[in-house]
Amino acid sequence: MNLIAQIHWGISPEIFSFSFLTLRWYGLLFAAGFVVGYRIMEWIFKKEGYDHKFLDNLTMTMVLSTVIGARLGHCLFYSPEYYLSNPIEILKVWEGGLASHGAAFGIILGLFIFVKRFSQFSFIWILDRIVITIALAGMFIRLGNLMNSEILGIPSDMPWAFVFENIDNIPRHPAQLYESIAYLFIFIFLFFKYKAKKAEIKSGFLFGSFLIGVFGARFILEYFKENQVAFEETMLLNMGQILSIPFVLIGLYFVFIYKK
Repeated sequence: MNLIAQIHWGISPEIFSFSFLTLRWYGLLFAAGFVVGYRIMEWIFKKEGYDHKFLDNLTMTMVLSTVIGARLGHCLFYSPEYYLSNPIEILKVWEGGLASHGAAFGIILGLFIFVKRFSQFSFIWILDRIVITIALAGMFIRLGNLMNSEILGIPSDMPWAFVFENIDNIPRHPAQLYESIAYLFIFIFLFFKYKAKKAEIKSGFLFGSFLIGVFGARFILEYFKENQVAFEETMLLNMGQILSIPFVLIGLYFVFIYKK
């Protein structure tokens, strides 16, 4: 194995720290996903004639449902015994531990509540458009994971393997980068599909395409990742893959079967 060909990654997760204030790359990139997503939804609302006042409510719904859903998903999917025995630990989001599958559940529930409050929007209308921004946010978040040297890939001898110097100095697949690139391409597809053929796209198509793309990619890329928890070692499919299957099936339904 030629270590010279590997990419050595030893970047600090912290941008700077001063007294009690610490700015981390993950937090900055996480926030960037919402900021850029806000601008995209602002453009969509203007394009389709919706009042800007609804956008602030939608943004707050997205922030809360994403964080709460992702945190609960991590706690209940990966370490239920620990967190149910120590429920106060669930609140310590700053210590890390967010699950994208939990975020998906949280977002869908949050948007359902949103459309119940604001009858101007249909559930499927908002889903078809919000997934464009979620795909891009996913790209930012996985870059944040890369900056944190977390969600490690399995050992690799490929020339683009990353050596995470803050972890173990073993060349590994940059699984975070793979996933980030996948989400970027999904965003590009959804955005330009919407922009070019908004009037022609059937309801549910963009939402279904998002589910197939994101969770199909997640299923495949799990083969390049280290398992997150010990109990996954004895499983044919890990937890990330098991949780991805229903989302892909739902996506197939919306793309090929669903009618408004």
